[in-house]
Amino acid sequence: MMNSSSDGLVFAAGLFVGMLVLLEAGRRVGIRRMAQDPEGARRGLGVIEGAVFSLLGLLIAFTFSGAATRFDARRQLVIQEGNDIGTAWLRLDLLPPAAAAGLRDSFRRYLDSRIETYRKLPDIAAAEAEFARSIKLQGDIWAGAVAAAVSPERSPRKCSCCRH
Repeated sequence: MMNSSSDGLVFAAGLFVGMLVLLEAGRRVGIRRMAQDPEGARRGLGVIEGAVFSLLGLLIAFTFSGAATRFDARRQLVIQEGNDIGTAWLRLDLLPPAAAAGLRDSFRRYLDSRIETYRKLPDIAAAEAEFARSIKLQGDIWAGAVAAAVSPERSPRKCSCCRH
């Protein structure tokens, strides 16, 4: 049984061979028409060229539009992640001071790890390793926050985000 990558390779090879066969057939038909009627063979080529170039331009426009949409979506995800980290940072003020200090240090390491993940993106293996590190730090922060939230020494505090 073939997997999807080999199916794609077979399809691409078949498409390439088909294109070569049809290109050669078109060349032979064109040579034959040029030999029979040199003036009539060139009639209508401007319209065909215009249509081909219009379709090519449309294809390029759709390609750039899709790329711009994906880029904007990724940029919005990065902005949303930064806002979420900032909100979580401000919520640390609601925890006891001893727990909040340790969690702030973990947050700094987490943020550094997330930044490094994006910096290492050309090297996928290094970016994945850094991402795994940030996921572990995220789990540690969550566990520490839950432990601090249920601790008996917890007392209501005013948060710095809204000054209540």
